Amino acid sequence: MSELRHECGIVAVYHWLGDEVSPLVPGGDPNSASRLVPRMLIDIQNRGQLAAGFTTFNQERNQLIDTHKEVGSVAEVFHLNRQEAYEKLMREYAGHAAIGHVRYATCGKDDRSYAQPFERHHIEKGKWFSFAFNGQLANYPELRDEILSRTEFHLARENDTEILMHSICLELKGDRHPGIVEMLRDLSQKFDGAYNIVFLNAVGDMFVARDPLGIRPLCWAKEGPLFAAASESVALSNLGFSAESIQSLPPGHVISIQNGEFQISRFAETPRPAHCFFEWIYFANVASTLDGRNVYLSRAALGKKLALRETVPLDSETIVVPVPDTAKAAAAAMAFELGLPCLEGLMRNRYVGRTFIEGKNRADKARTKYTPVPEVMRNKRVLLVEDTIVRSTTMRALIRQLKSRGGAREVHVRVACPPIVAPCFYGIDMSTVKELFAPRFMPDGRLTPEVEEAMARELGADSLKYLRIEDLAECVDKPPETLCQACVDGNYPTPAGTRLYQLAIENDRCGAESTGLERTYDVSATVRPAASACDSGNAEAAPSIPAVTGGEAKSR
Repeated sequence: MSELRHECGIVAVYHWLGDEVSPLVPGGDPNSASRLVPRMLIDIQNRGQLAAGFTTFNQERNQLIDTHKEVGSVAEVFHLNRQEAYEKLMREYAGHAAIGHVRYATCGKDDRSYAQPFERHHIEKGKWFSFAFNGQLANYPELRDEILSRTEFHLARENDTEILMHSICLELKGDRHPGIVEMLRDLSQKFDGAYNIVFLNAVGDMFVARDPLGIRPLCWAKEGPLFAAASESVALSNLGFSAESIQSLPPGHVISIQNGEFQISRFAETPRPAHCFFEWIYFANVASTLDGRNVYLSRAALGKKLALRETVPLDSETIVVPVPDTAKAAAAAMAFELGLPCLEGLMRNRYVGRTFIEGKNRADKARTKYTPVPEVMRNKRVLLVEDTIVRSTTMRALIRQLKSRGGAREVHVRVACPPIVAPCFYGIDMSTVKELFAPRFMPDGRLTPEVEEAMARELGADSLKYLRIEDLAECVDKPPETLCQACVDGNYPTPAGTRLYQLAIENDRCGAESTGLERTYDVSATVRPAASACDSGNAEAAPSIPAVTGGEAKSR
């Protein structure tokens, strides 16, 4: 793969019908609540720029629920720069309840049929529904194979969203009319992975659910007759909800609105939360607060930890430069602790997408996206702060630019994240070992000064230092046992994730990823490499799974 893609983002709004109208709804009309969805999606556009869409409910039209979705940014899909077209769209899809989605493709093609929400028509109103989904099912191959084992079933798309749609349909099959909690309880026993869901049917019922581990964030607020939910709190605060009313939905819980009744219920037990730490250090909007912890404060804490590790000589010719934009908070905090200036030596072209998530040639895009400022960096010792290094393509290009175009005398890379050594199977599209930069330098799972020195030479940097794994939980202000840190320590919170990691290591050892198959899912679904090609001594030998530490390797 030449790119890394992030999971998606979801939103929901519901305005109760009646005499009272929320001041947050434009026009004083409950059926204008649907207009809030594009505004909310703009605020979580960082979570998905490939496609966007919404489904609205209006009991006064023939299309009780109706869906508009397309490939493109939120502004493109909803015509936000063309007022006449936007107004026409908002009138056509006006409703007092709506759900929305922004998408990156962790699996599946980049065309409109993969855009969400997914709507399923049915003559029975309770079975005519639409939903949107944030996350990824780690046991997707098994779920897919189970469905396809029945000759009367067919899947039209290669993604887990369709798996989820068929699973909901099966729950509603025939004369079954399970309650929302019962349906989600049954689904939770089948699903392994991350799955936040917003759901709306032609009766006007809505639910918002978070998976039992709470891997992906999900926030909600209710003031007066208006309820809203979103992947990140910033979408709710920018609508005008007070900070006191915005909360995170606990893992394994669902908010349901049926017959106008608002209820919060538990549908599954939570063995332990497994919040993705990556949300705080990279993915989420810096203004968001997730599960009680502000993103900006977390990133600032990362920078303070980096400052404690600093060993290069500090003088008047030393400056700190962040890689814009997600590393700015960490860089500023690091510079403050060290008593150094934090300067913008790299300027970002904001009309080029995030290279971490999109672009066919990331090195070319890095050169297009970032412009060094030689007046800032010429003859300086630069401490370049980055939020993470995944494949290293962008970092290599940046170091070359800082020296050749920016005139930096030295470039010392400081990474506000531990090394990424393992794939993600919960919504970030890095599902193979071979694509990652760090694992080949850390075969025994140890990060030592010698390893960092070897990595620096490979990158062309004068030095390299990573954040330590043990610092993550403290910076996020969460107990380590409540975080998913699988991509940095190889410890997966679900059985399917562990199985896929074992397969990913085996595929890397056997060279299976050179066949052109892009994801561990694909290898598991097609052909597994012969054991003899991997281990001539023992065909039954299982791949070893390294546990990653900052010092001595731990056995598992």
